[in-house]
Amino acid sequence: MLRFGKKKKAVPDGLFVKCDGCGAMVYRKNVQELLHVCPECNHHFRIGAWDRVELHTDEGSFEEMDADLLPCDPLKFVAKKAYVDDLKRDTEETGLSEAVICGTARIESRPVVFTAMDFRFRGASMGSVVGEKLTRAIELATERHLPLVMVAASGGARMQESALSLMQMAKTCAALQRFSKSGGAYVSVMTDPTTGGVTASWASMGDVIIAEPGALIGFAGPRVLKQTINQELPPDFQTSEFLLEHGFIDMIVERKDIKPTVAQVLSYLT
Repeated sequence: MLRFGKKKKAVPDGLFVKCDGCGAMVYRKNVQELLHVCPECNHHFRIGAWDRVELHTDEGSFEEMDADLLPCDPLKFVAKKAYVDDLKRDTEETGLSEAVICGTARIESRPVVFTAMDFRFRGASMGSVVGEKLTRAIELATERHLPLVMVAASGGARMQESALSLMQMAKTCAALQRFSKSGGAYVSVMTDPTTGGVTASWASMGDVIIAEPGALIGFAGPRVLKQTINQELPPDFQTSEFLLEHGFIDMIVERKDIKPTVAQVLSYLT
């Protein structure tokens, strides 16, 4: 007997997630089981800094450093909202005090200094505290003669801190130069997106540069470049695949393989 008017069961919120790569609605649990990778098109979703620690370092080995360094507002910057209010909101929403976490860890039993950025906090822009934390991590690696693994994901310099933000490019690069002269091994991991001043500084200085598939990597955006040079850009411009083909990065590695690949690279470098 047909029954009309029977209500369909509602789909619980958050059960599915839309893939930014192929547009498919995919089962969230499947995405999580694949380390936040789309099962349909292999698109690598953006993940947080603590997710990177969990995926790329040995369980329980990470010891955070400089967690007490907090961003300030030297320019008393106000746009649509006050900069201090934006910082407070991001802290409440992410549980982070800044856009990067740094510390010591082990990768397949090898001791390293490990850093990871979190795009949810101010677009992982590099302000004075981000630059200071990264520099201290590099200096610790130099002092202890430890390999350095840095995971980048950033929108570039933090405009709310003006020149103080731009100074972090030179500061981190200078620290890496000293680290390199001391014989240190540095693996840079670029993820989606790695842009602006981070691309133009420490993220591009690795002895070996790894990128995740399909990651946006570049300095200025495609629209700005197109207007500047007045030329059409290739459709895959500024993807990790394009940059690998043109020699900017050394290899593309899927998320599930980053940890063993980094361990193998470090065994060669050290």
